[in-house]
Amino acid sequence: MVLPTKDAKTIFTSNIGGDSVSAITQGADGAWTQTVIPVGKGPEGIELSPNGREVWSAHSRDGGVSIIDVASKKVLQTIALGTKRSNRIKLTPDAKFALVSDLDAGDLVVIDALARKEIKRIPLGKMPEGILIAPSGGVAYVAVNGDNFVAVVDLQTWQVTTKIATGT
Repeated sequence: MVLPTKDAKTIFTSNIGGDSVSAITQGADGAWTQTVIPVGKGPEGIELSPNGREVWSAHSRDGGVSIIDVASKKVLQTIALGTKRSNRIKLTPDAKFALVSDLDAGDLVVIDALARKEIKRIPLGKMPEGILIAPSGGVAYVAVNGDNFVAVVDLQTWQVTTKIATGT
């Protein structure tokens, strides 16, 4: 997982085996430096906040989410979600919510991003993975790989409104 900032001067990577996130920054002289930021066990999903100030890292092995301050390159807070295996994380365009796919539990976990707490779990099926949020922020599309469909989730009601069959 590779995540550039909007100006492409810093690139964040999930170091799954190293339990860390790297911030690789280009200096004024063009040279790149790396800062290793310890997070939870098995960081995988990674997302930049819409304002570019935070990186959210979902841990696949300990059920947590770390929130990293981009400027200081330090963890601001870790939220203990208790997921079985977090796979991806996406923030809504208004930055009010974060969505985490829990691959082993079959859920989409909804976090109130401002309060920094879980507010809902939406059962989706076997192996929900990638998440795409429409630019309007009205719906999220979640690939439910184990059941061969894409779930369309209404971000106002937190209900699955449609299942788009994908085939195997």
